[in-house]
Amino acid sequence: MKLFPVRLSNINKMLDFYSQFNPSPLSIKQFIDFGLNACPRKSYVFLRKELPVRLANIMKEITLLPESLLRMPSVGLVSAWYVKSFEEVLAFEKTDPSEGNLEKFCKSLIQIRDRHSDVVQTMAQGILELKESRNGAIEPSTELSIQYFLDRLYMSRISIRMLINQHTILFGEIPQTGRHIGSIDPLCDPHMVVRDAYENARFLCDQYYLASPELEVIEHNEIDKGNPIKIVYVPSHLYHMLFELFKNSMRAVMEHHGTEDDVPPIKVTIVKGKEDICVKMSDQGGGIRRSQVDQLFKYMYSTAPQPPKSKTDLPLVPLAGYGYGLPISRLYARYFHGDLVLFSCEGYGSDAIIYLKAFSDEANELLPIFNKTSTRFYKATVPTGDWSNQVKGKKVKPIVI
Repeated sequence: MKLFPVRLSNINKMLDFYSQFNPSPLSIKQFIDFGLNACPRKSYVFLRKELPVRLANIMKEITLLPESLLRMPSVGLVSAWYVKSFEEVLAFEKTDPSEGNLEKFCKSLIQIRDRHSDVVQTMAQGILELKESRNGAIEPSTELSIQYFLDRLYMSRISIRMLINQHTILFGEIPQTGRHIGSIDPLCDPHMVVRDAYENARFLCDQYYLASPELEVIEHNEIDKGNPIKIVYVPSHLYHMLFELFKNSMRAVMEHHGTEDDVPPIKVTIVKGKEDICVKMSDQGGGIRRSQVDQLFKYMYSTAPQPPKSKTDLPLVPLAGYGYGLPISRLYARYFHGDLVLFSCEGYGSDAIIYLKAFSDEANELLPIFNKTSTRFYKATVPTGDWSNQVKGKKVKPIVI
């Protein structure tokens, strides 16, 4: 299927061309090294080739989505945004890095970033439209395709925003001051980010429940004992993960201990090891059933009520939303080859652990690549189980041998 009719046949040709190439993943160290010797012309030459490749790789996957989803108005809107952005970047494909073109390029990147600021909400609305059109029933094969695609779409979006932010911050109209290199802090203090995320989540919790759990933080630096833990990282990414985890933990704690005068605190442990930096968040919010843990990372699942349709970007359901918080937070963690995992003790509480790479040269971007393997996934059916499963409802009499 083509994204658009013959009118945009040239775009489809360029999509075919650029999607042949694999994106070039960068490490945090490479971002830092380039930023320290920032050259707008080198950045321009790299991005005018790399951005079309990253856009084309994910746009080709949009065309592989189930027809039923592609017909949804919100999904069509997202597709149109990507086509427009692809066209705008291609306009600089063969232009010289003159002062005028550098200025136009920077403004164009800001336009693209702003255009895609609502991709997550709009795509979520598209999924809701599909659910409504099917009376809430979506085929398992379609659900698998959507889960696979959204992980890749949102990871691609994170990576493209990272490239755009680095260029526009380093070479924008307002010169950058301070120790940050673009959006990266070479001396990021995870303890401070934990405090910031906690205070902002606590503000929401206090508004809704009129109370909130306290915070306890422990640091353990196994490598430089006695010294505070620092990491080369993007503070906004870490904040996003922590803010989502705090919202979930606070909601669980307050609903589990709602009638008690003293609710148990949320405990955060920050540990620096040889390979990873771990941030563990522990709560006593009652935990969740083991059968539900995997569901928490699915875009089609949420433990909170769906937000009403709204033309504003403000969440109308306190401490909750479309249920995309955890899956997207895990993508932020995995973007630089970290991870986010959950452990639950039903009846007591949950632990969430964020893993980050301790060395910036090992923190490489994890990027989706369009190829035959990814194409086959969209055509795959739900695999037939080859292990015995728990039978619900009607009991099956076992065969006695």
